[in-house]
Amino acid sequence: MITLTQIRERLIEEINNSGMTRKEIATKLGITSQTVSGYAYGKKMPALDTFANLCKVLDVDPAEILGTNE
Repeated sequence: MITLTQIRERLIEEINNSGMTRKEIATKLGITSQTVSGYAYGKKMPALDTFANLCKVLDVDPAEILGTNE
């Protein structure tokens, strides 16, 4: 079973490996860079719609972060 901690860790990894700044990600999503930093440090989790859009911006399959492709 996948845990929220594992999802959070995968999301952090994808954000940090994206090659984009938090400000660039935030601009593409229409949110603040502080919110993206919250995701990148594991302090916040995005709402479902933001998560879906974040996956598009990061060019990552949501199943990879959610662990449903294992």
